[in-house]
Parts: sequence; structure tokens; C-alpha cells
Amino acid sequence: MPHLFTAARARPDPVKRIADPTVRRLSLYLRFLEEFEGAGRTTISSGELAQSGHTTPAQVRKDLSSFGSFGKRGLGYGTHDLVAHIRQILGLDRTWRLVVVGAGRMGSAIAQFPGFRDRGFHVVGIFDLDPRRIGQTLAGVTIADVCHLEADVQRLRADIAVLALPPAAAQSIATRLAQAGVHALLDFSTAPLTVPAGVTVRRMDLAMELEVLSFALTNR
Repeated sequence: MPHLFTAARARPDPVKRIADPTVRRLSLYLRFLEEFEGAGRTTISSGELAQSGHTTPAQVRKDLSSFGSFGKRGLGYGTHDLVAHIRQILGLDRTWRLVVVGAGRMGSAIAQFPGFRDRGFHVVGIFDLDPRRIGQTLAGVTIADVCHLEADVQRLRADIAVLALPPAAAQSIATRLAQAGVHALLDFSTAPLTVPAGVTVRRMDLAMELEVLSFALTNR
């Protein structure tokens, strides 16, 4: 059985490099822990977390040990405290200000996604260049003209930007966002982006994900 989790933990060193698969597993652990907590469970074992996340108890313990040691052995992890600790690790113990560039079908769906606010991501700005969309309200936010992107992004103090626009426009928008001080981009355009050091880009290629599923179906 893993250690008993203790709440008195400092935020992990922000410069520590953790592999993306570990971060993804932490996100999965958090969802399962929240479900367990909602069901009234006060403790959970690494085996239960591993079963939920389709991994091994050893992997769970290794992932969590990357962020510090844990208390007494034999009692499992304290569910409430572990939820709080993983939220802190993932930076979900604060509010992140999000802007969406592109108010077409994809951008509209993203802006209205109900799960964002529950995880601390607040859509504070939506931008487009189509005069028919500018001035309309989406998810309680007025769509603004992308011509004023830099000034508006700085005024809104945006932390993260979602690019939901054609590939041909993505690089110029990414450059403008970086110049305006945005350090994290979620790119649905699939365009290869060049950004300054210190700006993180995550690409969301839906076609590629479908190709992975196609491979799985072909080779099952």
C-alpha cells in the first residue's frame, strides 16, 4: 500500500521538468480522485488509482513521488488532500484567463465548453475578423475585432490563447499573441508554428487522432 498523504506540501519547483505522459496521468488521477471524494471515500490505494487509470500501482507511486514523499505506509492516500495537492501541481488552484481567436464553429464550441470554468479556465475574450460575428455575444463574452488583438489581450491579462482559425492565419496570430505577452497557446489550426522561447504550444490535430483510431480498428 502507498503512503498516507499529508497536506503540508510546498508547491513543486516550477522549473522541474516532468514528462508529458506523467502530467496526463496526473490529470486522470485527479478526475478519478474527485469521483471517489464525491462518493464519500476518504482514502484510496495506489492499486485503485492504477485500475482507474489503466496503469500499474508502481507507476502511480512513481508519478506522485516526483513531487515529494508521502507520510505513513499502510493506510492509502488521503483522498481530499491528494486532490488538493494534484490541483496545485497542475496549477488548478488558481484562475487562468483564456481567450479564443476564431469564432467559427470550432471556436464557438470551444468558447462554450461547460467544463472550462469548473477547472479554473475562464473565457475572458473572443476574437474574429468577420464583421458579421464581431459584436455578437458568445458564452457571455462580446466577440471583438481581431485588429485590436494585442491591446485587448493585454487589457484582459490573458494567460492562455486558443487558436481556432485557418492554418494560413495561425502563424501571424501566434506571433501577435506572443508579442502581447501570452505564453501558452492551444492550437487547433494544425499549422506548424514558430514561437519565441518561453511560449508553450499544444497542437490539437483531430484528423491525426482519428488516424490513430483508424489504426487501432485496423489492427485490433
